[in-house]
Amino acid sequence: MVDAAHESSATSATVAVLLDAALAEVLAHGIRRTTASDIARRAGVARQTLYRYWPDVQTLFAALVTRELLAVLPRVEATGLDGLVDLLVTTADGIRRMPLVDRLRDTDPELFARYVLERVGTSQRAIHADLARRIDAGQRAGFVRPGHPDRIAAMLLLTIQSAVQSAPIVAEWLPAQAWAHELALIVRGYLAVDA
Repeated sequence: MVDAAHESSATSATVAVLLDAALAEVLAHGIRRTTASDIARRAGVARQTLYRYWPDVQTLFAALVTRELLAVLPRVEATGLDGLVDLLVTTADGIRRMPLVDRLRDTDPELFARYVLERVGTSQRAIHADLARRIDAGQRAGFVRPGHPDRIAAMLLLTIQSAVQSAPIVAEWLPAQAWAHELALIVRGYLAVDA
């Protein structure tokens, strides 16, 4: 009899292998040209194994995007407004530089736009919750302005998400370092307690 912990560990390992294979295929070929067979082949498993975990390849792609975006979320707490601003801008810059985000933008702009413009996905909900928690903590510590943390987090998510998505089209005017500096000014100005 297989114990539950070992089975869960094996499941987690298989899921990780499949998501890693999906990432490699998407980076090599784009989402539209990546099939379940390609992913299974790269992972060294049967295609049916993939379908044990996800009903279709689109659901797997959604899980991949969620995993990659959530992996960038900071695990540390910020101290003070400067620390929070730096944490948020560094995280946004990490997402902006993600090869997966670049590949989606380049090879499947319709999917990229739909994911960003038409629905709130799992990763966006998790990022929003993380922002709201950090804003609430900053308010309690006295370095973030008063206001409803969920609303402030939603506006920050919209602002930062837009900056990340649009960074390549304004790179002529805002190279990476300037982009980060200007985003920090926006975030600081929005969160700062009025003097």
